[in-house]
Amino acid sequence: MTRRALGYRRIENRMREPFRISGYLFNSMPSLVATITEGDLVGRGEAAGVYYLGDDPDHMTAEIERVRDAIETGADLDVLQALLPAGGARNALDCALWELESRRTGQPVWRLAGVSAPRPLVTTFTLPADRPAVILERLATFPPVKALKLKLDGDLAADTDRVRTVRGARPDIWLGVDANQGYDGDQLDALAAMLADAGVALLEQPIPRGSEHLLDGWRSPIPVAADESILDGTELEAHRHRFDVVNIKLDKCGGLTEALRMVAMARRMGLTVMVGNMAGSSLAMAPAYVIGQCCDIVDLDGAWFLTEDPDAAKLYTDGTFTVPEGFWGR
Repeated sequence: MTRRALGYRRIENRMREPFRISGYLFNSMPSLVATITEGDLVGRGEAAGVYYLGDDPDHMTAEIERVRDAIETGADLDVLQALLPAGGARNALDCALWELESRRTGQPVWRLAGVSAPRPLVTTFTLPADRPAVILERLATFPPVKALKLKLDGDLAADTDRVRTVRGARPDIWLGVDANQGYDGDQLDALAAMLADAGVALLEQPIPRGSEHLLDGWRSPIPVAADESILDGTELEAHRHRFDVVNIKLDKCGGLTEALRMVAMARRMGLTVMVGNMAGSSLAMAPAYVIGQCCDIVDLDGAWFLTEDPDAAKLYTDGTFTVPEGFWGR
């Protein structure tokens, strides 16, 4: 076997506008692009890591260097799962190996992964946890959309204004909200009642990671999704009874390989399956698009918000997201 060459580079992923969520304000979402070269073939994978766990490009770089020799001497997807824990570094390498295998075999990644042929996916477009006037300004800049996700910040009065503002502007649209760990158990009933009254279809991650017990015995009038609470299949098994929906992100779970396993697990558990993103570029969205073919809810708008992604404009049309054949993989 030809010895491989492993490389990587950082990209800034600057955002069009500052983006506010509960506890954070983002101007960019830096990521790492890994490349694995074998002869004339190159596989690529992009990862932004998991910001709330300190999994940033510096950490990912150190993790990749730790397994450099194993990757360059031929470690495959199965070996990689044991070499690195879930997180951005494994995601970048995992996706690069999938693309490399696609190019080696001449088969598209979706076929290798055993999923259906790709179709355009309706994706949510995300609004920040900002003042209502700012939210309306952002909404006005969106392309035609069919689904929206609104960030909340844990202030029930302010979040009520945000939800009512968006629902008033778009009474016709599918609307979910993402609290990004902003609430405690005492506020859950009031929050859920307000959301149900506004016709909100999904409440994502209302409580802090590590406080999942707050959901024990609670009955929400709308489906509740886990994001930060469930990183990978092990945590899915642990918290399956507390959520209705699991948001699978390749950066959290460590790549397409684990994401496919989580989809199968969630289906067996009777959970609704969602695919999300960490605001990477079009390259980061491409493997998630494969997972999206298996999902009920799709949140793959990340590339659209970036200032320097020339491919993004071609991927979003009439509220849908499509990755053309050959963009990533064969």
